[in-house]
Amino acid sequence: MTLHIRYFATAWLIVFSIAGFAQTGAPLQAATAPVAAAAAVATPGEQASIPSKQDYRLGPGDAIGVQVYQSPDLSVDARVSESGVISYPLVGSLQLGGLTIAEAEKKIADALRNGGFVKVPQVNIILRQVRGNQVAVLGQVSRPGRFPIETTNTRVSDMLAAAGGTTPTGDDVLILTGQRDGKPFRKVIDIPALFLNVKSDEDIPVAAGDTLYVNKAPVFYIYGEAQKPGPYRIERGMTVMQALAQGGGPTARGSQNRLRIHRRDATGKVVEAVPQLTDLVRPEDVIYVRESIF
Repeated sequence: MTLHIRYFATAWLIVFSIAGFAQTGAPLQAATAPVAAAAAVATPGEQASIPSKQDYRLGPGDAIGVQVYQSPDLSVDARVSESGVISYPLVGSLQLGGLTIAEAEKKIADALRNGGFVKVPQVNIILRQVRGNQVAVLGQVSRPGRFPIETTNTRVSDMLAAAGGTTPTGDDVLILTGQRDGKPFRKVIDIPALFLNVKSDEDIPVAAGDTLYVNKAPVFYIYGEAQKPGPYRIERGMTVMQALAQGGGPTARGSQNRLRIHRRDATGKVVEAVPQLTDLVRPEDVIYVRESIF
């Protein structure tokens, strides 16, 4: 009998609790609002391809989804125009370019509240596709393409890392081009210095629309009585002796003392010279290993 009374009391307690939620609506709204917001967040796969919601600033071409809790008519997809504006129902044009997503959510909510359309608007913005605030990384990198600027202090090393770093055929320098203060900007940056120096002046912040280009590394050619003739990358400070070693050294018939080098002079004409083993190798040099006299 006591057990039945306990079950009966518990059932009535549940009924009264549900009735209280239905009358006030406040606890139910507070409980479901975070769930709705969480449902609007991109899946883990999508999150990996879009910037941080807290730091990213909307730019021209960005595609966004605007959701207003319990107002499906106000939930729309929009694209930020070149002037940073979106067209939103009831409100009209809103300037969202340059705002973080949190700031854009607040601006839309304020517009709905001040216009008397929604008393307590709960706005959530989903960044569906990033077009603005991107940097192009091209040339000899592992994953060339366009990458979003995820924070306001994104630097050259960050974008190079996003592209997977340089390939084995990539140069030791990259060329950064873009605009600063409305004027064309160009800077040649030493790639090893970005990572070897603790405080590198080369690792400057990037800006929307910048392009990072990594050219092919300069090469030299070796042929004749060399163990491994062919083209090779020129390392920094490489000497003729080091270049000869890169080609495997001379064959049994060759001699390191009978080298010839063909290179272009200041006029672009190819000339032949007898190099010293300590001479520096220049781009496009052709080293010929001659046969030994004996």
